[in-house]
Amino acid sequence: MGNLIYGPAAKSISIDDRDLAHLQVVILAKLRRGESFAFSWDRSSDFGSGHNTVWINPTMYIEFSFFGSKKIPMNRAWVDALMRRANSNAGLELVSERDSELAQRA
Repeated sequence: MGNLIYGPAAKSISIDDRDLAHLQVVILAKLRRGESFAFSWDRSSDFGSGHNTVWINPTMYIEFSFFGSKKIPMNRAWVDALMRRANSNAGLELVSERDSELAQRA
C-alpha cells in the first residue's frame, strides 16, 4: 500500500502500489503538459463509505511513495482508460484494472 501525498498540508492518500503506479503515469503526463484536473477515488470501508475529490495543478507539491521496491509492470489499456477519464469533464477517477478491461471489451 503506497501513498499519494499532495498539497501544502502534505495530505496523504493510501492507494495500492499497483493502482498508484498507473495513476503516477497519468498524473505526471497531465502535469508535464501544465494541465490541472480533478482526481476522485472511493474511500475504503476502513474510513467509512463515500468518495473524495481533490484538485491537482502543476504548481502543487505531489509525491508518490511506494511500499514495495519492485518495478510494477504497466498495463497500457488501464493507463489509456485512466487518461481518457482524466481528460473528461469529470476528471481522473481511480477505476479498477478489471473494470477498465471490461469497459474496453464492451
